[in-house]
Order: sequence, then structure tokens, then C-alpha cells
Amino acid sequence: MTELELIQGLRNGDENAFRFLVDTYQDRIFNTSLGIVQNAEDAEDVAQEVFVQVYKSINSFKGESKLSTWMYRIATTRSLDVLRSRKSKKRSGLIQRLFGDGNEPIYEIPDFNHPGVTLDRKENAAKLFKAIAQLPENQKIAFTLHKLEDLSYQEVSETMQTSIAAVESLMHRAKLNLRKILEKEQG
Repeated sequence: MTELELIQGLRNGDENAFRFLVDTYQDRIFNTSLGIVQNAEDAEDVAQEVFVQVYKSINSFKGESKLSTWMYRIATTRSLDVLRSRKSKKRSGLIQRLFGDGNEPIYEIPDFNHPGVTLDRKENAAKLFKAIAQLPENQKIAFTLHKLEDLSYQEVSETMQTSIAAVESLMHRAKLNLRKILEKEQG
């Protein structure tokens, strides 16, 4: 099924087109969201919301970018919404989660398996994901889309609605920041 046929099928409410869309993109959308929110349940929720939004708003899709780019943009935006809602929780709740009742540190990065990480690299991956979580929002998105989802700089720029030069700059700063974070952890 070509992209044009898929879009037309979705606009016509064709169940087979929607099934094809989900089968084709569910792993990529889930992995993109997982790279940003770093929680499998939240990533699953985001992926479901992306497909619901695509289904509901396919008629507003102008075709100025690829369908996948539009979906990555929705996934990125929704993932950021999840992160923002987490941050907006009351500070006391955060302190409680981080330190528990006796002020002893109890927070650990959630144990999840990103599909791109093999078992023998799981420990290093956990450190990397913890470091990625500390990056500024735009650097985190660019790094996740390019390095974890293997999108080209062009595709990342379209998804983030920015220039390729801006993506290159974000990637450069993300790598520098990750290096600093990881070196600080080792030192």
C-alpha cells in the first residue's frame, strides 16, 4: 500500500488501512515515545493516543510532509506533554518519591527494556537513558529521534519543525552534555 493509498483509505474510514497503519508504525511510534518518556506504560499510552489522533484528524493532514513525519511530531508532542505533567506534580510528592519517608534515596531509573538495547548492554543503556533524561527538552528529542530511532537529520528537522543546522547544533550540544553527565557519574 502506497502512502497516498494509505492516507486515502484512512480518510475513507477503511478499517484495513487503519490496521496497516498501526502494524507499520506502532513499534516506531512506541520506541520514539519510550526514548523520550522512558516509561513503557506511558509510551504505550502515547502510542495509542497518536493512532487515535491520526484517525480523528487525518482529514486535516495537508501532506506537506510524510505521514510518518507527522506521526513522529504527534508522538514527540504528546511525549513532552507526559513529561510536563510529571514535572507539574507537587514538589512534596517528588520529594516523597525520591527520598521516601526517612529521607533515604530510593529513586532508581525505571527498569525498562528499549527494543534497541541488547541484554549485555542493559546496564550501560540504563546509564545512558538516565543521562538522556537530564538533557534539555530539544536536545533530548533530537538525540532520541536521530540516535535511537535512526531518523536522518532531514527527518528530525521536519519532525521538530526546525532547520537541519539547528538539528546539527542540538546533536552537538546533546553529545557534549551527555559526555559531561556520564563523566561526572564515573568520577
